[in-house]
Amino acid sequence: MNQQRIDGGARRAVFAPVDSRARVDAVVRRIGDAIELGLLGDGEQLPGESELAGQLGVSTVTLREALMALRQQGLVTTRRGRGGGSFVSLPEAPGEERLKVRLRGWSTEELRDLGDHWAALSGTAARLAADRTEPEDLVQLRRTAEELAQTQEAAGCSRLYGRFHVELAAAAQSARLTREQVALQTEVGALLCLVLGDGEYREEVSERLRFVISAVQDGAHESARELVERCVRESTARLIALRLSL
Repeated sequence: MNQQRIDGGARRAVFAPVDSRARVDAVVRRIGDAIELGLLGDGEQLPGESELAGQLGVSTVTLREALMALRQQGLVTTRRGRGGGSFVSLPEAPGEERLKVRLRGWSTEELRDLGDHWAALSGTAARLAADRTEPEDLVQLRRTAEELAQTQEAAGCSRLYGRFHVELAAAAQSARLTREQVALQTEVGALLCLVLGDGEYREEVSERLRFVISAVQDGAHESARELVERCVRESTARLIALRLSL
């Protein structure tokens, strides 16, 4: 196993073949989710149409329809001529009031269920990563945790927090877990802006993520699982508490 394998795991999941059902929607969701999470960087050029269609296992017609939808959503821009192509356009962070409206759309039971699913995914990923990952292959997870610790803006923190969980699944060497985590983080990620605005809590999250990385590095699979599940459950509890206050 090498560094490139771990660092590229999350990105490879982005470009893995999509489900055969509703393929245009599946491509839009897959690429849109990756952009929202920051797995694809602002201004990054996507592969050419033929290459990208081949990677996703769809026709070029399907891909073009998906790119058109992504352009309409403001997630992709297209440039013509020399040096042209399709480029990532990172969306602006949603306003706090818009996020509160979105949070009101969730019941406490739905939030609790979402948290259970998140804890199960991340807990399994942490346990597998502790069994499968070499210590030198955790550079990307450390980098994301450090970036989160240094970021003051809530939207940036929530994006990095979500990215950490995706990269943890990639470190577990499970493409399916990684894709599931990407999809889940696009549901919960933006909402976490509402709780990560608290500087003290951001520091707490950063410290917990460092503990998770240490447990994975030490091969302490049960500790890694318990630590990341505790972190997820605390985040979920804060969202539920906020929901009850609205």
